[in-house]
Order: sequence, then C-alpha cells, then structure tokens
Amino acid sequence: MRIGSAIFLIAIGAILAWAVAPGLIPNVNQAMIGYILMAVGVIGLIASLVLASPGRGRSRRVSESRTVVDPNTGETITRNESRDASL
Repeated sequence: MRIGSAIFLIAIGAILAWAVAPGLIPNVNQAMIGYILMAVGVIGLIASLVLASPGRGRSRRVSESRTVVDPNTGETITRNESRDASL
C-alpha cells in the first residue's frame, strides 16, 4: 500500500464514520466500517513510511582481502574481493 492509498482509506473511513447519516445503508453499521477503514489506512501509512525510509535504500558493500604465499615460487599473491552484502 502506498502513502496515497493509505490516506484515501483514512479519508473514506472518516467520511463513513462521521459525515454520512446513520441508516443510509440498511443493516450495515457504517460507523464501524469507517473505523475499520481508518485503522487499515493508518497501519498502511505507517508501513509505507517505514518501508520508504532512507536507510533501506542504501546498499552495503563488503570488502575482503586475502594474502597467500605461493609455496613453489615464494611469490606473495593478494586477492581483493568486493561485493554487496545481503540481509
């Protein structure tokens, strides 16, 4: 759920809960549906804000260096490796 759709659900829920006359839809508790829509909208808004936080977009890089001495020639070999770290 995106921020816009979460705000839309909150607005529709508020309209159903407080602005529409009760009994407009027979056998349906409009206020309860409005409160449910507002709760879902708030949860969706919080989740979308957490997922869109700046810390989640950064990738972490891991660098690794290994040094080995070749037993035949005595030459020192260094290997550098860099990769993205995944969670």
